[in-house]
Amino acid sequence: MDESVATSDSADSSAARRSSPASSAADGSRAGDPGAALRVDFYVLGEASASARLRLGCKLAEKAYLSAQRTLVWLSDPQELKAFDELLWTFMDGSFVPHDVLGSGTAPEETPVLLSAGITPQGSFDIIINLAPGIPGCLSQTGRVAEIVDGEEARRRAGRARFKAYRDLGVQPASHNIRAE
Repeated sequence: MDESVATSDSADSSAARRSSPASSAADGSRAGDPGAALRVDFYVLGEASASARLRLGCKLAEKAYLSAQRTLVWLSDPQELKAFDELLWTFMDGSFVPHDVLGSGTAPEETPVLLSAGITPQGSFDIIINLAPGIPGCLSQTGRVAEIVDGEEARRRAGRARFKAYRDLGVQPASHNIRAE
């Protein structure tokens, strides 16, 4: 993972302690208010590149997998989901991120990194990596969301709208500017 992502994460260690994941209910959902104990990190890329956004999503998914965190990658476009699925196999030499697409036949609860194009899976996740223009509809199933925004104007506007929506939910998102590789 590039240095800027690692640096951003380490700088958040005190924030992570202040907003650790909420306790889970028996059904795997988080108890209480959607904003309660939810940690949201915005990773902001300067370049206007969908491929850079997807590559950063792959790096975050790999980091979560290597940390034994159950991960949901949330997309809204089936074509982008397909591109992300393929990129997870090739984004870095020697990298392996076991993943599957929701609905492909594999048991979702057995998949460390689950990909979905807007279909809400059952269970809870340690982290949701959001690559969609809207807020995931399954916030109650996680304690952490990683939002990835690139410099393309429409995606930047959608990112600002999500940032505001999280604040309206009572969440104080953190922002991390990511340097180009």
